[in-house]
Amino acid sequence: MNHFGANLEKFLGDMERIIVLEWYHLEKGRATPFPSSFKCFTCDNVIDNFNCNRWAEDKWCPQNTQYCLTVHHFTNHGRSLSVTKKCATREECHFVGCHHHRETSHTECISCCEGMICNVDVPTNHTNAVFAVLHARRTSGGSRQTISISLLVILIIVFRL
Repeated sequence: MNHFGANLEKFLGDMERIIVLEWYHLEKGRATPFPSSFKCFTCDNVIDNFNCNRWAEDKWCPQNTQYCLTVHHFTNHGRSLSVTKKCATREECHFVGCHHHRETSHTECISCCEGMICNVDVPTNHTNAVFAVLHARRTSGGSRQTISISLLVILIIVFRL
């Protein structure tokens, strides 16, 4: 790909993110079906990420889901073969990461994220095929102090080394 093509691809990706963020801000003011409602891009075995996001169905995720899951299959040269995105449970997100399939010579990367339409991009390697959670789940007010103390202890140990 030449320099112009690479810049055009980056520009289109940036524009896609801007459109998604604008859409999110418009949606924020509308009524939701239940507390902590969220949406994910959803598609099933679409040829690439652009077409998945472009034609994704605009609907709220079911109440029994908490995350957005993305499965990306691509060639050794990075060309997308298929993209699947959906709302997911914690159990479905246990298989994040990348796996090379020798029999078909393609790679499958899976990622999960938490948050409104957080699955804009597709995973392409081990650094972005992760389980990204926005915040730690807390069961009581006291756990906040425990987390802060633990973090303080870790920071002291790290900076002494």
